[in-house]
Amino acid sequence: MTTLSDHQHTDHRDATTVPPVPASPAAPRGQTGIDAGLLLLRLALGVVFIAHGLQKFLVDSIPGVASGFAGMGIPAPEVAAVVVAGLEVVGGLLLIVGLGTRIVGALLAVTMAVAMVLVHLPAGFYAADGGFEYVMLLALASLALTLAGPGRLAIDALIRRRRTR
Repeated sequence: MTTLSDHQHTDHRDATTVPPVPASPAAPRGQTGIDAGLLLLRLALGVVFIAHGLQKFLVDSIPGVASGFAGMGIPAPEVAAVVVAGLEVVGGLLLIVGLGTRIVGALLAVTMAVAMVLVHLPAGFYAADGGFEYVMLLALASLALTLAGPGRLAIDALIRRRRTR
Protein backbone atom coordinates (compact mmCIF):
# COMPACT_ATOMS: atom_id res chain seq x y z
CA MET A 1 0.00 0.00 0.00
CA THR A 2 1.28 3.43 -0.95
CA THR A 3 1.10 6.15 1.64
CA LEU A 4 0.83 9.91 1.20
CA SER A 5 4.39 10.38 2.37
CA ASP A 6 5.63 8.04 -0.41
CA HIS A 7 3.99 10.32 -3.00
CA GLN A 8 5.48 13.46 -1.50
CA HIS A 9 9.01 12.21 -2.14
CA THR A 10 8.38 10.98 -5.69
CA ASP A 11 9.83 13.02 -8.57
CA HIS A 12 6.85 13.81 -10.80
CA ARG A 13 8.71 15.61 -13.62
CA ASP A 14 7.79 14.37 -17.06
CA ALA A 15 10.33 13.17 -19.60
CA THR A 16 10.37 16.54 -21.43
CA THR A 17 11.73 18.45 -18.44
CA VAL A 18 15.28 19.62 -19.05
CA PRO A 19 17.55 19.57 -16.03
CA PRO A 20 19.21 22.90 -15.13
CA VAL A 21 22.56 23.58 -16.75
CA PRO A 22 25.34 24.27 -14.28
CA ALA A 23 26.82 27.77 -14.36
CA SER A 24 29.97 28.09 -16.41
CA PRO A 25 32.67 30.75 -16.32
CA ALA A 26 31.93 31.67 -19.94
CA ALA A 27 29.51 34.51 -20.64
CA PRO A 28 25.87 33.40 -20.73
CA ARG A 29 24.08 33.46 -24.04
CA GLY A 30 23.39 37.10 -24.99
CA GLN A 31 25.75 38.51 -22.37
CA THR A 32 28.50 39.16 -24.94
CA GLY A 33 26.26 41.56 -26.84
CA ILE A 34 25.25 43.32 -23.65
CA ASP A 35 28.90 43.67 -22.61
CA ALA A 36 29.82 45.05 -26.04
CA GLY A 37 26.92 47.50 -25.89
CA LEU A 38 27.93 48.73 -22.45
CA LEU A 39 31.53 49.10 -23.63
CA LEU A 40 30.40 51.19 -26.63
CA LEU A 41 28.22 53.33 -24.37
CA ARG A 42 31.11 53.89 -21.94
CA LEU A 43 33.50 54.76 -24.78
CA ALA A 44 31.11 57.22 -26.43
CA LEU A 45 30.17 58.93 -23.17
CA GLY A 46 33.77 59.01 -22.02
CA VAL A 47 34.97 60.71 -25.20
CA VAL A 48 32.14 63.27 -25.10
CA PHE A 49 32.74 64.14 -21.45
CA ILE A 50 36.52 64.38 -21.93
CA ALA A 51 36.03 66.71 -24.91
CA HIS A 52 33.68 68.98 -22.97
CA GLY A 53 35.91 69.02 -19.89
CA LEU A 54 39.01 69.84 -21.96
CA GLN A 55 37.05 72.57 -23.71
CA LYS A 56 36.31 74.12 -20.31
CA PHE A 57 39.99 73.97 -19.30
CA LEU A 58 41.69 74.81 -22.61
CA VAL A 59 39.28 76.83 -24.75
CA ASP A 60 36.75 78.59 -22.53
CA SER A 61 39.16 78.71 -19.54
CA ILE A 62 38.08 78.10 -15.97
CA PRO A 63 37.58 81.85 -15.30
CA GLY A 64 35.40 82.03 -18.41
CA VAL A 65 33.35 79.00 -17.33
CA ALA A 66 33.06 80.44 -13.81
CA SER A 67 31.81 83.72 -15.26
CA GLY A 68 29.23 81.85 -17.33
CA PHE A 69 28.17 79.82 -14.29
CA ALA A 70 27.82 83.02 -12.24
CA GLY A 71 25.59 84.50 -14.94
CA MET A 72 23.40 81.39 -14.71
CA GLY A 73 23.09 81.73 -10.95
CA ILE A 74 25.14 78.64 -10.13
CA PRO A 75 26.43 78.89 -6.55
CA ALA A 76 30.22 79.12 -5.95
CA PRO A 77 30.88 79.40 -9.69
CA GLU A 78 34.70 79.37 -9.39
CA VAL A 79 34.59 76.08 -7.49
CA ALA A 80 31.79 74.66 -9.63
CA ALA A 81 33.73 75.37 -12.85
CA VAL A 82 36.78 73.41 -11.66
CA VAL A 83 34.68 70.58 -10.22
CA VAL A 84 32.53 70.18 -13.34
CA ALA A 85 35.46 70.41 -15.78
CA GLY A 86 37.53 68.01 -13.65
CA LEU A 87 34.64 65.56 -13.31
CA GLU A 88 34.09 65.61 -17.07
CA VAL A 89 37.76 64.89 -17.87
CA VAL A 90 38.52 62.40 -15.09
CA GLY A 91 35.05 60.88 -15.18
CA GLY A 92 35.29 60.44 -18.94
CA LEU A 93 38.61 58.64 -18.58
CA LEU A 94 37.20 56.42 -15.84
CA LEU A 95 34.17 55.54 -17.98
CA ILE A 96 36.41 54.55 -20.87
CA VAL A 97 38.40 52.07 -18.77
CA GLY A 98 35.37 51.05 -16.72
CA LEU A 99 36.61 51.99 -13.26
CA GLY A 100 34.15 53.28 -10.66
CA THR A 101 31.55 53.23 -13.41
CA ARG A 102 28.42 53.32 -11.27
CA ILE A 103 29.70 56.16 -9.06
CA VAL A 104 31.06 58.18 -11.99
CA GLY A 105 27.86 57.58 -13.96
CA ALA A 106 25.78 58.85 -11.05
CA LEU A 107 27.94 61.96 -10.59
CA LEU A 108 27.80 62.78 -14.30
CA ALA A 109 24.05 62.12 -14.43
CA VAL A 110 23.48 64.55 -11.55
CA THR A 111 25.75 67.15 -13.18
CA MET A 112 23.85 66.91 -16.47
CA ALA A 113 20.47 66.98 -14.69
CA VAL A 114 21.49 70.18 -12.90
CA ALA A 115 22.65 71.70 -16.21
CA MET A 116 19.37 70.66 -17.79
CA VAL A 117 17.23 72.25 -15.08
CA LEU A 118 19.26 75.42 -14.46
CA VAL A 119 20.33 76.20 -18.02
CA HIS A 120 18.65 74.26 -20.81
CA LEU A 121 14.98 73.73 -19.91
CA PRO A 122 13.94 77.34 -20.55
CA ALA A 123 15.35 77.12 -24.09
CA GLY A 124 13.03 74.27 -25.07
CA PHE A 125 13.88 70.83 -26.40
CA TYR A 126 16.32 71.24 -29.31
CA ALA A 127 20.04 71.47 -28.60
CA ALA A 128 20.51 73.78 -31.60
CA ASP A 129 18.40 76.32 -29.73
CA GLY A 130 20.25 75.73 -26.43
CA GLY A 131 17.56 73.31 -25.29
CA PHE A 132 17.77 70.25 -23.07
CA GLU A 133 17.87 67.51 -25.75
CA TYR A 134 21.63 66.84 -25.55
CA VAL A 135 22.14 67.14 -21.79
CA MET A 136 19.07 64.96 -21.22
CA LEU A 137 20.62 62.27 -23.40
CA LEU A 138 23.95 62.54 -21.54
CA ALA A 139 22.17 62.41 -18.17
CA LEU A 140 20.09 59.37 -19.09
CA ALA A 141 23.01 57.50 -20.69
CA SER A 142 25.07 58.17 -17.54
CA LEU A 143 22.16 56.99 -15.41
CA ALA A 144 21.87 53.85 -17.55
CA LEU A 145 25.50 53.00 -16.74
CA THR A 146 24.81 53.67 -13.07
CA LEU A 147 21.93 51.20 -13.13
CA ALA A 148 23.40 48.55 -15.47
CA GLY A 149 27.04 48.73 -14.45
CA PRO A 150 30.02 48.64 -16.78
CA GLY A 151 29.65 45.14 -18.19
CA ARG A 152 32.34 42.45 -18.18
CA LEU A 153 34.73 44.42 -20.43
CA ALA A 154 35.80 46.82 -17.69
CA ILE A 155 38.33 47.18 -14.90
CA ASP A 156 35.41 47.10 -12.43
CA ALA A 157 34.54 43.58 -13.65
CA LEU A 158 38.17 42.45 -13.43
CA ILE A 159 38.35 43.68 -9.83
CA ARG A 160 35.05 41.94 -9.01
CA ARG A 161 36.29 38.65 -10.53
CA ARG A 162 39.52 38.79 -8.53
CA ARG A 163 37.64 39.47 -5.29
CA THR A 164 35.37 36.45 -5.80
CA ARG A 165 38.31 34.03 -6.18
